[in-house]
Amino acid sequence: MLDHGPGRAGWQRAAAAAAAGALPGLAFPAPGLWWFAYGALVPWMLLLRTARSGRRAALEGWLGGAGFILAVHHWLLPSLHVFLLPLALLMGLLWVPFGLLVRRLLGGSPPAGRAAAALVLVPAGWLLSELVRSWEGLGGPWGLLGASQWQVPAALRLASVGGVWLLSLLVVAVNCVLVVLLVVPRARVVAAAGAAALAVAVGAVWLWVPAPETYGRLRVAVVQPGVLNGPDGAERRFSAGERLTEGLAGRRPDLVVWGESSVGADLAARPDLAGRLAALSARVDAPLLVNVDARGADRPGIWKSSVLVGPEGPTGDRYDKMRLVPFGEYVPARAALGWVTSVGKAAGEDRRRGAAPVLMALPGRPDLRIGPLVCFESAFPDMGRRLAADGAGLLVAQSATSTFQDSWAPAQHASLAALRAAETGRPMVHATLTGISAVHGPAGERLGRLLPTSAAVAEVYEVPLARGTTFYVRWGDWAVRGALAALAGYAVGAGFAAAGRRPRPVRSPVPGPPARSARRVRG
Repeated sequence: MLDHGPGRAGWQRAAAAAAAGALPGLAFPAPGLWWFAYGALVPWMLLLRTARSGRRAALEGWLGGAGFILAVHHWLLPSLHVFLLPLALLMGLLWVPFGLLVRRLLGGSPPAGRAAAALVLVPAGWLLSELVRSWEGLGGPWGLLGASQWQVPAALRLASVGGVWLLSLLVVAVNCVLVVLLVVPRARVVAAAGAAALAVAVGAVWLWVPAPETYGRLRVAVVQPGVLNGPDGAERRFSAGERLTEGLAGRRPDLVVWGESSVGADLAARPDLAGRLAALSARVDAPLLVNVDARGADRPGIWKSSVLVGPEGPTGDRYDKMRLVPFGEYVPARAALGWVTSVGKAAGEDRRRGAAPVLMALPGRPDLRIGPLVCFESAFPDMGRRLAADGAGLLVAQSATSTFQDSWAPAQHASLAALRAAETGRPMVHATLTGISAVHGPAGERLGRLLPTSAAVAEVYEVPLARGTTFYVRWGDWAVRGALAALAGYAVGAGFAAAGRRPRPVRSPVPGPPARSARRVRG
């Protein structure tokens, strides 16, 4: 029997928890071992179920969560330096409930009923950690476990029903089934039934949930100028984008998309740049969707804005980025944490936030509106869903990941477009300055080729348009609400059970008034 307490064995278990928590990172791009996700949690869960106490399970849940964050986000090291480790330890605390649930429901030799509950509650516990860390201030929903399934057609069909959250629940549920089959003989029938139920549910969605109904095509050109940094990087990027766009003349694009920060000055302050863009639009006979990263000419602060430009100049459609990257575009609590700019690549000045999403009318196509997103906004399921519900026919994300050019980040970012497309039933264009750029159809399928980080090119894609509304767009995060309701019901039931088991205090009899002595009557 292993010693779970202090000493060498305790340290070994702690190291094993951190290593086991890191394993699911291999399911994400760039390794992209999507199939590995369905068993990657098993070693960690086997460790958690044998924890000697709830405190030990909480510790190993915490360390495993920190390992997961480090594995999936290790590419942040150039920006955060040594701060990545304390950040991972802080975020790892979100997996404490997961650790406690695994031990409580799968520890020892659980009866069939408890094992069945684990198939629901353990995935819900994992989802709870994903929900909390999906808050923008904690870095947003990057690295959700379900996002590892971005290239699996059946998983993408599920995403159209319940979003990426439903995929996370599915992946963790399969891991639970494997744990029960491996180490809980008395509940293997329950595990087999659970596996069958999952297979039937996935099959039913694949067979009965319709694929998006397409009705036409749009020729979209993506312009990727490549890495052009340095003091004059903004002007060089503009010139490179201009040169690549000129090569599109005669190729009949309906829309040309440039990446994030492709224009380094407010067009109102630089009419020369606005004129060059208008001339480009006239030359290729298509509007340009550019991204301006600059101090406003008529408003204070620095803004990141998607701007549509036609042959006559900016059309007036402008979207200002709403959700900013912590430390990259603003420093949370700058008064207290502003010193991090001296030791990392944190933003020297906070960008300003936009107020609302915007739909842009495509000139010449009154039936089609574009829903722009900027950079890591494509990680947020609710933003794509909102744009689709408001009537967007095409989602466009403009991005730049040159800071992390040789890491897993570009591939991870590009993969998110497949999920947003599948969730909304709308095609999505992921256009970057430096790669990886990608285009996905309304079912999440990849269209054409990926533009790698080594490419400086303009590529035209035939993008199918789709009509109709997905179940996820119509009903939203029902899977999340169901998972939270299950956790709340379990917590209430556990509370009542604990109250029922609490011994009642034995009360001593209340002493009565002292007996009076008999009075003798004298006669």
